[in-house]
Amino acid sequence: MPIVTKDRVKVTSTTTGTGTFTLGSAVAGFQDFSAIGNGNQTYYCITNGTAWEIGIGTYTASGTTLSRDTVLESSNSNAKVDWAAGTKDVFVTFPSNVTQGTAPTSDDMSIGADQISWNNLKKQLDLGVVSV
Repeated sequence: MPIVTKDRVKVTSTTTGTGTFTLGSAVAGFQDFSAIGNGNQTYYCITNGTAWEIGIGTYTASGTTLSRDTVLESSNSNAKVDWAAGTKDVFVTFPSNVTQGTAPTSDDMSIGADQISWNNLKKQLDLGVVSV
């Protein structure tokens, strides 16, 4: 399944714990997660201003939820954050670790870039983001 991203998607949530997030209304000037489409995966970020989590989640229109399928990075040693009470921002992002590196070339000068590209492609293959 491809990952869907949309610009300016941001909502708030008061969900606690490590499970699926129930999404609130869109923040003024932003659109809500319905722009992603029911059943589609997207990159997300959740933050309360101090703790944060970046990952891949699945949006479900029924119940207006976002599952936290794969954590890519977080302030909790790259594991799911156990969210306490309070308001959190939940928004669509495009993680830097899926964009780093350049396309390999055949000249000897790009051997470092070739290694970076391979490492990033391997990460995406391991996460199932890219299929062959």
